[in-house]
Amino acid sequence: MAENRTPRDLVTREKTARAVYTPPSMLPDPTPEPGWNFRWIATAVNGQTYAQNVAMRMREGWVPVKAEDHPELMIPGNASGNVEIGGLLLCKQPTETVQARNAYYNDQASKQEQSVDNTLMRQSDARMPLFNERKSTTTFGKGNK
Repeated sequence: MAENRTPRDLVTREKTARAVYTPPSMLPDPTPEPGWNFRWIATAVNGQTYAQNVAMRMREGWVPVKAEDHPELMIPGNASGNVEIGGLLLCKQPTETVQARNAYYNDQASKQEQSVDNTLMRQSDARMPLFNERKSTTTFGKGNK
């Protein structure tokens, strides 16, 4: 009976791909448009409208995305004509404006760091200098030897 068996290394079986589950995203990604950056802006928080946030973002140059421009994001029952999901409004802004804003805030941060460094150096005494190193480290517990 054992003589009629085919050796296992000669038998091949088709590889079956296992299904991989990934949870759905709460906010869909819009189809990219060259020269535009997208951002979700809060219009309501805890059921309360947040008009101040929307007005501030509009002054920064963010423009609401029309649902007709992105039909893949169309949600039934949306009467505003904009893409809005769960109190978040999809807006877009030209990439140049986003880069200019990022450069502005990076400059502000570096000026603040420089100011702190200058203050530390002004208070430094030659007998007991202040040391300011701009790096962080992570250490774990010491091993037993």
